[in-house]
Amino acid sequence: MAEGEVPRSGTGPGDVPAQPDLDEAVRRTAGVQPGRRAFHATGGLLIAWLLVSDGFGRSVVVPLLAAALAIALALDWLRLRSPAANVRFFRALRLLASPRERDRVASSTWYLVGVLATILLAPTSYAVSAILVLALADPAASVVGRLWGRHPLGSGTVLGTVTFATVATLVLAARHPLPLAIGVALLVSVAEALDIRVDDNLRVPLATGLALMVLGTGLG
Repeated sequence: MAEGEVPRSGTGPGDVPAQPDLDEAVRRTAGVQPGRRAFHATGGLLIAWLLVSDGFGRSVVVPLLAAALAIALALDWLRLRSPAANVRFFRALRLLASPRERDRVASSTWYLVGVLATILLAPTSYAVSAILVLALADPAASVVGRLWGRHPLGSGTVLGTVTFATVATLVLAARHPLPLAIGVALLVSVAEALDIRVDDNLRVPLATGLALMVLGTGLG
């Protein structure tokens, strides 16, 4: 299901059971969702800043992210088992939630998983770069693809993928040699565009960190 698409409600095979209150709460979160994009970018920028700031670093950021992830998982567990809790979730977070989260783990939870896993697996410099790509390239591609994308490509559009590759290249080139930045941006753009059920908030930072570790040996 494309992000922003409201799940069907009905009684046919594969339909989501009719829940009028939840249907309405979910419907109100559809669209470009500028608040969600801003929160996505701000969160990544803050985490990246904390990783390189004196007095913080991995020893502080990892426990904070782990605690936040535990809370997010508990919230997902509760709301996915209680329609009433799910309604409250969508009403309280109308500017941040997405229709695709109606019956699945929230993208913010996958965001925490992706960022935390990347920090644990990649050197700090590469992890910071990966988080910045997630924070900036991903929302830029989503907004541009939604507003102006016309030609589908994988899970998004051609224009959205081009936007992702361009922003990712700019972000990476500010921290790494240009050939490495271009190579990683192209690889991660392919990973981001894949039409698979693995959330892009998990795919993007891990793919970026892995590509930097592999290509950085020869190009960095």
